[in-house]
Amino acid sequence: MTLWNKNMGFTLVELLVAIAVSGVIMTSVYAAFQSQQKSYTVQEEVAALQQNLRTAIYYMSNQIREAGCNPKSIKGANAPRIITANVDAINFTADVRGNDFGTEPDGLTSGPYENITYSLYTSNNIQKLGVKSTANATNQPVIENVDALNFVYLKGDGSVATNIGDIRSVKVSIVVRASRTDPQYTDVISYTNEPNGQGDLILAAQNDHFRRRQQTIRIVCRNLGL
Repeated sequence: MTLWNKNMGFTLVELLVAIAVSGVIMTSVYAAFQSQQKSYTVQEEVAALQQNLRTAIYYMSNQIREAGCNPKSIKGANAPRIITANVDAINFTADVRGNDFGTEPDGLTSGPYENITYSLYTSNNIQKLGVKSTANATNQPVIENVDALNFVYLKGDGSVATNIGDIRSVKVSIVVRASRTDPQYTDVISYTNEPNGQGDLILAAQNDHFRRRQQTIRIVCRNLGL
């Protein structure tokens, strides 16, 4: 008959092996957690970038499309039109309401969002896409962390317009960046106003650790040239 020795326990070697195995398991679990956390953070940043782009394009396309809207047939210098067509800013007018939202066009372009300017500006060390809702308004932010804003003005046949009166559509390119850096990512992309890289450079490769996304859209100004 064999008696169990109550004083028997793990040997030092067994303890060391158990600790080593536990360490390997914990290291694997931590590595998997870190990988999943990293993937989640990247996906969150990319989703935020895409949302910012959609927001910017939504507002700009809706309003630029209305440039030149003139239901009251305003004549002369006050006629709704594109006023300034710069490579990094646009200013245009449209008679789409009266002195307040929900009112009928009144033959003027002094109501809210009837004299609109889109451009970049910096506030609190953050570059933003800004919109001015009237001629004398201050910039209001549309989205933040915008690294590039580019406008190309086109004729009806798609060629570049050199005179404001010939503009029939506007191609807008926007580059936005993440709010946080990713030490494991380096942005070596050179951004042009054609996503396939065949256009003019609008943002040189920054070689930093910010993720960026770009969107380009052509907006037809349905009221111009009528």
